[in-house]
This record gives sequence, structure tokens and C-alpha cells, in this order.
Amino acid sequence: MDDRLQGDADWQKCLKCGDSRELIRLLPDKSVDFLLTDPPYNLSRHSTGNIPLPGRTPMNNDVAEWDLVDFAPEEWVEEFLRVLKPTGNLFIFTSYNQIGRWYASLDHRFDTSQFMVWHKTNPAPKIFKAGFLNSCEMIFCCWNKKHTWNFISQAEMHNFIETPICMGPERIKDPKHPAQKPLAVLRKLITIASNPGDVVFDPFMGVGSTGVAALELQRRFIGFEIDRGYFRAAWERVQRQMENLQSL
Repeated sequence: MDDRLQGDADWQKCLKCGDSRELIRLLPDKSVDFLLTDPPYNLSRHSTGNIPLPGRTPMNNDVAEWDLVDFAPEEWVEEFLRVLKPTGNLFIFTSYNQIGRWYASLDHRFDTSQFMVWHKTNPAPKIFKAGFLNSCEMIFCCWNKKHTWNFISQAEMHNFIETPICMGPERIKDPKHPAQKPLAVLRKLITIASNPGDVVFDPFMGVGSTGVAALELQRRFIGFEIDRGYFRAAWERVQRQMENLQSL
């Protein structure tokens, strides 16, 4: 791995704060075993605004300011393909308004593409009871022949994962990331699509959940994040996970 990206002596981790469009160019060709990421969904442009609730904090329908910035999946494909090993897997969390663009950009570049569904068992309620609850997020998955794959069992390999949203002590309160993913979801994906010692890469790492799960499962981790508040939270979480591993 390029010396400029080494986060520690044996580089179990490498975290960088900055624009992923620039930082990803520092990664060598075919250096990533599993690219697992959660880029912006651009849902805020479809929002009708926050919903006021009597005696409570308004329900956040606007996601965050960063979700208002136009995100074009097509602009990331070439660099994703460049850094991914031939045996690597590419999993991207996405939503209804972006999955078609990911499919159009990536399906013809891989031998296989599929999608998974993360079903949230405790989604936000529909206050006005109009329409369905937003209880599902999609994960677009791509790989080539002879890719790394750990098939658990027929019962465990359905293309959906069901968990509550991230909550309790696991939920980062300051800064609060509206799209923080539960470790349980990330652990399962990492277990299936990579092996111990592999490099897991998240160019939109947010508060570092992918890194925590990767290190816990004895993978190595590279993560980029442009927001300094999120980056600080990610750094602290990953450092704690490293300390936990060293104390075992």
C-alpha cells in the first residue's frame, strides 16, 4: 500500500479527512478487496420539509445539507473499478432514486450484479398515514467470476437483512449522522464478501461504522470522509476498536 496512505505501522487502518474524489487517486490499482460504502442518496430534493410535532422535535425529512449536493454515481465508476481487485466485491447502499443509475453504470462492467434489501424493523412512523413507511434501503452488489465469497447457509443468504435502525449506545449523538448504519448489517456484509486480512474501503465513511465492523472482524480498513465532525467521530471510534483489539 502507498506510504502516503498508511495510518499505522502495519496499516490495519488508514483514515483520511478530505474529498474522496481527490483521495481515491492515492490508492494503488487493484488494492481493495471489498468496497463497501454509503454515498449520498439525494433524497432531500424530494423532501416536503420537516414535519412539526406537538411537544416534540420536528421529524427530520430533509436528511442533511450534504444530501442536497448533487451526487452523480456515474462519476465514481472508473475509480471504483480501478482500485478494486479482480476478486473483489462492490456493495453500495442506495435508494429508489439512485439504484437505476448505479445499475446502468455498473451492471455491464461486472459478470454479476444483484441487489439486497435492508429492512428496518423500526422505521419512522407515517404521521399523516399517507403512503408506506420508508422501511427499506437497497444495497447494489457487483462482482466478477472467482470473487471472494463466504456462503453462510441457505437460510442466511437471502437477499435481505432485517434489523432495527441504529439506536441506543451505538448511535453517535454528537455529531448525529442521519444515515448511520447498524454494525449488525455491516458485519454480515463484511463476513460474506471478504476474508480476514482483506482491505475494506469506504470512501464515504461518515462516523466510521464500516471501519469499526471491519477491524472487529480482523480486516484492514481505509476510510475517507469530507466532514470534519463526522471524521473526528470516526477516528475516535476506530481508535477505540483498535485499543479493544490490542487488549485481547
